[in-house]
Amino acid sequence: MDSKNMRIVLVTGANQGIGFQVAKELAMKGKKVLLGSRDKKRGEKAAKEIGNGCVAIHLDVTDRKSIQDASEFIRREYGRLDVLVNNAGISNTRMQKLGLSMHEYMASTRASIASIDEMRVVWDTNVFGVLTVYQAMLPLLRESKDARIVNVSSTLGSLNLNADPNSDYSSFYSPVYAASKTALNGITLSMMLELKDTSIKVNLVSPGFTKSALTNFEGFESLEDGAREVVRVAELGPEGPTGTFTTWDNVLVPW
Repeated sequence: MDSKNMRIVLVTGANQGIGFQVAKELAMKGKKVLLGSRDKKRGEKAAKEIGNGCVAIHLDVTDRKSIQDASEFIRREYGRLDVLVNNAGISNTRMQKLGLSMHEYMASTRASIASIDEMRVVWDTNVFGVLTVYQAMLPLLRESKDARIVNVSSTLGSLNLNADPNSDYSSFYSPVYAASKTALNGITLSMMLELKDTSIKVNLVSPGFTKSALTNFEGFESLEDGAREVVRVAELGPEGPTGTFTTWDNVLVPW
């Protein structure tokens, strides 16, 4: 099928984990998937594995030049972007290096002892990276007749859930990862408000505690489960909702 008649989808951080699964499933469903990867060779390998016309793009969400280059490539090759899936994210910089379990790592990120340097690195990807990609890709999304932004967040970022003393989530809330997702939710709200009078839709999705590098492979859900809601929301048409925050099993999350 000619790409002019296909939905053009960009998935960031898609050379592994949930992003890879999302890219794979959307490509299988007939979308023209642009697989964003900060490592070009790993991206090309992942795109080849997916097949179905998937195209690797060098895109490091912490590198403004790579983001701008990716935007220019998309404009030159396709003239628009229909769906932006902001999936790229990291949870830490030390866990695997130090051989820590998730429980051990979380104990080291309490507010009183959290590494400010690590926090800056995580936030640079999870918060500032998402906003930078949004700013670069918005002109391309405006060229679409049916554009949608899907930001991959986490229930760990929900202020409502974490403020509940009986919540299972509050013991995991820390300034490094969880609060970065709270900030991402706020950034997403600012996108929703900016675009409320346009046809561009914006949604938040929490893929759950999946077995991936981000969770040190200690998660419960499979990559297929984690990708499910992201794929469902990314496929919503012009009549689909905007402003939603849902879990991997399509349950609304309180902000």
